[in-house]
Parts: sequence; structure tokens; C-alpha cells
Amino acid sequence: MNSKHNPDNRKNNVERLHDMIENTQAKMEEAERIMEYSSSEEEKMRLREKNEHRQQSITAMQQEMADEAQARENGYQ
Repeated sequence: MNSKHNPDNRKNNVERLHDMIENTQAKMEEAERIMEYSSSEEEKMRLREKNEHRQQSITAMQQEMADEAQARENGYQ
């Protein structure tokens, strides 16, 4: 069987990561609004935990975005 591996196309990774960060931030803001109006402590706790995980994801994506931007500047070498 002859299979060819498609090389990574990293040209839009910075933009893709930027969009992912913005989407995650929007979800965090929505969760904050829901917490303001929720009377359920269980729901508030669940949303706080989700936002903590989201913040960790944002931090990781920001680092990856910086790495990708550097790789782009270096010609992906």
C-alpha cells in the first residue's frame, strides 16, 4: 500500500489560534453572565471550573501562537 503523508500547512496557524482564543474568551464571558443570574451554586461552581480550564487553554494557545509566529518569521525551519 502506497500512502503519502500530507505535510502540515502551518501558514494560517497564528490566525486560527487567534480565532480560537477569541472564541474561548467569548465563552468565558458568557459563563460569567450566566453566573450573575444563576441561583444554583452547583451551576456556578461548574461554570467557574470550566472557566479555569478555559483560561489554562488560552494560556497554552497564546504560547503556541507565539511559537507559530516565531516559526513563521524563521521560515518554518
